[in-house]
Amino acid sequence: MATIDFSAEIKALRSTLESIESVSDPGVLRAKVAQLTEQASVPDLWDDPEAAQKITSALSVTQAELDRVAKLGARIDDLETLVEMAVEMDDADTLAEAEGELVGIRKDLDALEIRTLLNGEYDAREAVVTIRSGAGGVDAADFAEMLMRMYLRWAERHGYPTTVLDTSYAEEAGLKSATFEVKAPYAFGNLSVEAGTHRLVRISPFDNQGRRQTSFAAVEVIPLIEQTDSVEIPESEIKVDVFRSSGPGGQSVNTTDSAVRMTHIPTGIVVSMQNEKSQIQNRAAALRVLQSRLLLVRQQEEAAKKKELAGDIKASWGDQMRSYVLQPYQMVKDLRTEHESGNPSAVFDGAIDDFIEAGIRWRRSAPVE
Repeated sequence: MATIDFSAEIKALRSTLESIESVSDPGVLRAKVAQLTEQASVPDLWDDPEAAQKITSALSVTQAELDRVAKLGARIDDLETLVEMAVEMDDADTLAEAEGELVGIRKDLDALEIRTLLNGEYDAREAVVTIRSGAGGVDAADFAEMLMRMYLRWAERHGYPTTVLDTSYAEEAGLKSATFEVKAPYAFGNLSVEAGTHRLVRISPFDNQGRRQTSFAAVEVIPLIEQTDSVEIPESEIKVDVFRSSGPGGQSVNTTDSAVRMTHIPTGIVVSMQNEKSQIQNRAAALRVLQSRLLLVRQQEEAAKKKELAGDIKASWGDQMRSYVLQPYQMVKDLRTEHESGNPSAVFDGAIDDFIEAGIRWRRSAPVE
C-alpha cells in the first residue's frame, strides 16, 4: 500500500535531528533556561527595564529553541506510531495523514537546521538594514522602495518588530536611501546574506516610451551594536550637523532642526537620522548605527587580514547577487546559490525565506576566507 519507504524516511529524520542536537545541545539550552529563569525571577528585575527586557527576551528565545528540538523528537515518534497503525489496519486515509506529517516534519527540521548554521560571532544579533538606490535614475529609487517594503513585509510575516530610522526620498518617486532596524534574535544572521547589489529589469513605469529599464540598489546589513561591544568613538572624531526633517519630494514635515547627520571623520562614514521626534533621540539613534557600522568595518579589516594570510582566494560574493526580472519573463534568481522563483510578486511581498535559507547554506559551504 505504501509508496513511500517510511522506515528509511523516519531514519533520515532521526539522523538529521541528531545532527541538530549535536550543535544546539539541549543540555546547554536547559542550563541556559534555568540561569535566565533565575535572573528573571529577582524582585527588582524591572527596576532596569532595558536589562529586564533583554533577560526576558533571551529566556523566551532559548525556551523556544529547546521546545522546538523536543517537540520534533516527539513528532517523529508519533509519526512512526501512526505509520505502524496505518499499515496494520491497511488504512489509506491514515497513511495519507502520515505522508502529510512527514512533509511537515521535514520542513520544520530544515528550518531548525538553518538556525544551527547561524553560529557566527554576531549572527544572533538584531539587524540594521540600509538600502540605497544605485544606477538607473528614478527606476532605481523606486526599486529601493520596493526592496524596503519587501524586507518590512518579511519581518511582518514573522512577527518581527521593525523601526524605520531614516528615509531620504527621491524627487520624483521612491527612495534615495532608507535605514531600519529589525528587532528580533538572529535578524542579522538571516538578513546578512541579503547584503549586496540587487538588480531589477522591467518595463519602466516612468518611461513614456515603455522601454525596458535595468536599475540597481544596494543593501547593507549590519549587526545592532550592544553596550558590551565597546566600540568607543571619541567626540573629537565625530562631526554632527542638524537640519530639518523632510518628507517625499522635499515637503517639510518638521519645523525644528531635529534631524541629525553624524560624520565619523577618520573613516568618512555618514549616518543620517530624522524619523525620531527630537534631536536627542535622532542623535542617539545615529550614534548607535555609526557604532554598528564601525563594528562591521572592524570585522572586514580582520577578515581581510585573514584572507591575506591565507593567500590569493577569489572573493565569494560578487557585486551583483540577485536579479529581479519582470520583463520579458518573470523570474527572481540569486546568482550565488542559483535559487530562483517564478513569482516576483510574492517575493516583493516578503516571501524570501527560501532565498535566505539557500544563502545561509551557500555561505556555510563557501571556501573559508
